[in-house]
Formats: sequence, C-alpha cells, structure tokens
Amino acid sequence: MRGFLASSIGVTCAAALALPLAPPAAATSAARPTNGAAVPAEAYVPGSTQSLPLTPTARDRAPGAAEQGVPRRDVRHFSLVGVVWDNPATELHGQVQVRTRATATGTWSGWQELETHNADHAADPDSTESTSGRVRGATAPLWVGESDGVEVRVRAESTPETPGSQTTTADKSADAATHDSADALTTHDSADRNAPNESADAPTTHDSADRNAPHESADRTTHHDSADAPTTEDSADAPTADALTGPGTTTGSTGPGTATGSTGTDRAAGAAPLAASPLPTGMRLELIDPGEGAPPAAAPGPEGGPRTTVTTAESAEALAASAVNAGLAPLGAAEIPALNRAQTEAALLSAGGAGALTAEQRAKPYVGPRPSITTRRGWGANEKLREKKFVYTKKVKAAFVHHSATGNNYTCSQAPSVIRSIYRYHVNSMGWRDVGYNFLVDKCGKIYEGRAGGVSKAVLGAHTMGFNSNSMGIAVLGTYSSKKPSSAAVKAIARLTAWKLGLYGMNPRGKTYLKSGGGNLYRKGKNVRLNVISGHRDGFATSCPGKKLYAKLGTSRSTAAKYQGR
Repeated sequence: MRGFLASSIGVTCAAALALPLAPPAAATSAARPTNGAAVPAEAYVPGSTQSLPLTPTARDRAPGAAEQGVPRRDVRHFSLVGVVWDNPATELHGQVQVRTRATATGTWSGWQELETHNADHAADPDSTESTSGRVRGATAPLWVGESDGVEVRVRAESTPETPGSQTTTADKSADAATHDSADALTTHDSADRNAPNESADAPTTHDSADRNAPHESADRTTHHDSADAPTTEDSADAPTADALTGPGTTTGSTGPGTATGSTGTDRAAGAAPLAASPLPTGMRLELIDPGEGAPPAAAPGPEGGPRTTVTTAESAEALAASAVNAGLAPLGAAEIPALNRAQTEAALLSAGGAGALTAEQRAKPYVGPRPSITTRRGWGANEKLREKKFVYTKKVKAAFVHHSATGNNYTCSQAPSVIRSIYRYHVNSMGWRDVGYNFLVDKCGKIYEGRAGGVSKAVLGAHTMGFNSNSMGIAVLGTYSSKKPSSAAVKAIARLTAWKLGLYGMNPRGKTYLKSGGGNLYRKGKNVRLNVISGHRDGFATSCPGKKLYAKLGTSRSTAAKYQGR
C-alpha cells in the first residue's frame, strides 16, 4: 500500500493567525458534580471513562470461567456502556447483559443486551490503525442515559467440548495493549489513553493530556493510496445476509452469535458433550460520561450565516479540524450551512470538484444540494482525544450504511451526547485513532460530521472492515434489527449521499468496484462489485445495519439519484 505525507502545519498556522488574541478561557478540568448541583449552561465539562475489570462469578471462580461480571455497585455518572477485552482478534461467543440505575429516579433497569459481534466495524486488516498495538476487542456500545449504578454479566455460550484455546478472527494478528487487571476502578478523565493503567486499591485518575502515539508525526497528513480501480473481473454482488434478523442472533440460539441448532434439543445423538467457550481475557466494563456539551455558541453570523463558537485560546487540534472545512463554513463554525442545488453546482465547478472533474461532470454536474451538517465543534468533540493527523484515501466511490447498535432510547437533543460517547468509546476504549464513521445521522434526520479531515474530502474511516478505502461510512444512531428507521433518517441518508457521492461523480443507483482489504466475505485483493450505496452487510457477514434499515436502502438510492437530477 503506497502513501505519502502532506503537512497540515499550514492550515493550522493559518487558522491560528486568523484568530484575535484573547485571555485564556476558564479551566475546564473540573470534575462533573455528583451532588446534584446544576452545571452552568456556559460551562464546558469534559467527559470521562471509568474502566472496571470483569471477574468470575461466585459460582465459578476458575480462570477462564464461563461466566464473569461486575456485581451491582455505585459508580460515577455515565450514559453509555460497553465491554472491551485484550485481543481484537478474539471473538466473544456468548451473551453480554447490563442493567443500570437511572440518576434521576434511582430506578434500576431490566437486563439489556449488548451486541457482541462488533469486530466488523474496524480498520482494514494490516492497516496502520489496526496494527498499532492499541486496538482492543469490544462489544457495540449501548446508550443507557444518565446513570450512577451498574451491574453486568457475561455468559459464554455452550459449544461441543474440543481441545484448544479461544476462537480468533482470521487474518488478524495484532495483540491489543493489555489492560491492568487490578480490582481497582480506573478512570480516564479526558486523558492520554496511551498511558499505562495503574494498579491501586483506590480509584486512579489519568488527567488531561495529548493522546497521540509517540511513533506518529503529530503535524503530518497521510494520504492512503489504494489501487482498487475497476477491472474486467465481474464478481457476483455481495450476499445480503437477509437471514440475519437481529443483532448477532441466529435461529435456535441461546445467546448472541450462537449457530442454528445450538440448543440441547437440536443436538444429534452421539454429539460431543457441551462445554462453555472460553471468554476473552482482560475483559473490562467501560462506562462513558459524554461530558457537558460543546463550547457556547455565538450569535448567528453576518447576513444570516452559520452560527459560530468562540475560537480564542483553542487547541491546535480543534483549529485544524475546523480549518479543513474552510470554504464551506467560517473557522470555528458549529454548522456547515445547506446550499440549494444551483449553489452547490456553482461551488463544485468553481472549486474544481473534490477531485479532478471529468468532462461529463463539467457539462452536467450530477450533484445533490449540500445538506446542513453539524461539525465536530458543533457536537462538542474533544479534539485532544484523537490522533492529530488526518488520513485520506483517493476518492469516494461508495457509501456504506450502518446502524450504531446503541439502542433507540435517546432523544434528538441527546444525539450530540451519544456521538461524544461513541467517539470516546472508539478512541479511549477500543484504541482507534478517531471515531470510525465519516458521518452520523440521528432519528430526526440531522447530519453530523464524523472522523476529522473535512466533510467534502475522502477521509479514510474505520467502519467496514475490508472496504474502508475509497468509501465512506454513515451510521444512523440507533438499532434497526426490528425497529423501522424514521423517514427523516432515511431522507437524510439520501441527501448526504446525493451531495457527497456527487462530488466524486458517483450515481447513487449505480454499481462500482472496490478492492477488498480482507474480511469474512471476500479475500484480500479481490475486486468486488457493489452498490454505490451499500449496507454494511454487503461487504462483511454481519447483521448491520439491521434488517429494517437495510430494507430502506433502495428508497435512499432512488431519492438520492433524484436529488442529483438523474
């Protein structure tokens, strides 16, 4: 895989020079109040991550026990939960359930299940991101709302007893950095996630710091140059996996990820006795507090322009993340404003396009009107969590649609908090360089910028293992295995893809070829023919984006094509 480095120092310095001098902003390292006191509306309180080791239950204290958990306990405030483990190549064959206590009412929820098959949302095998040594295995996160108590249990599924160790995902060789196995509670407060966990009897806190890996240049931009041009090979369209109707659960199963006929009544005579699959090592419960929103917004810009936020005394990372959207919105903007189709076409032609425009594009630029997009600043991203550099691929030939599998119990006003939680989980808990998705969409149809690098650019994501190059990933917040997505969310997918794919000359109703980076459906290096708007399951054997959302992709394709004027 070839690549080249391009400096991002220029945009950062230019952004900094454009700012007026001002006294430093108030310190933001204060801990979240736990005594019920209200946080002032103008205050920005960073989020945090509590990490609790899972231990064998009282019924089975042996190493590699078939059931582990965290007994019911009081904890600091959190709103999103997930379970991680040491080796990202190890699969968790079993059931993960959690129940939480609501801060407002003191009421405990019933048991809720976490999606255990989450490895398909990841960077490509052998990529710099996946082989960093920091990546961990993980369940999908679950949004539970503001809570202050938790209990979790993980039960291994029963399988025929055979010698050997834990099952691992093929072609994944990187071992994740080991969590500290002490019984102490570890807390990461807007912290350097690369710092080693500390063993102690009392909770320890890692204070705010830059998380950038020491082996990577902080001020450089990598261009991920993938040679996956169409070839004469016409492979079959990807399987759609329609039979996968729920999150990781198949017919006749006793828990997530169990195969058909795994129950005792379905076993053939003379079959091997059932034994519990070993659980992954180093399992920890991650409790994410998203913090208190974004920096305060200023008044609307001149002549009704987009709202902007205060950019004085801002970090270089935040300035750089905003500067890559220069030309679309002012520096520090919380929102990139919508344009009509004529304005979008004029902007495309005047800028020369996101890439080199073809003669056909110049004669007839099939591009949808640019939708309004909430920037990373708008949803309150802490830019010090992610790696500094931006990584790009060559172009955007396809869009993969996902569901976040975080559950549907959120309001649209909570969507920024959900996104901040997912961002922190992806980076601090799972070890990724940034949030994996390029864009996120809430149930009200609002579109949010995801991985940093510029919304019109070909930013390399970590959303569809094997097909992150020359594509983008869109996650609809929620779980859509049995619940239908809102019409607003489906329309937002169409609006976003009509614009972004149009910048690169792609027809939303068409087909394209992508070269597989390796996965469980296609071998590495195979050119695969896919829909320009595909579901995650088209590139990887997974239930994502859920049966109900997947069924709506045809509507998104046709609507997006209409927005492009096709």
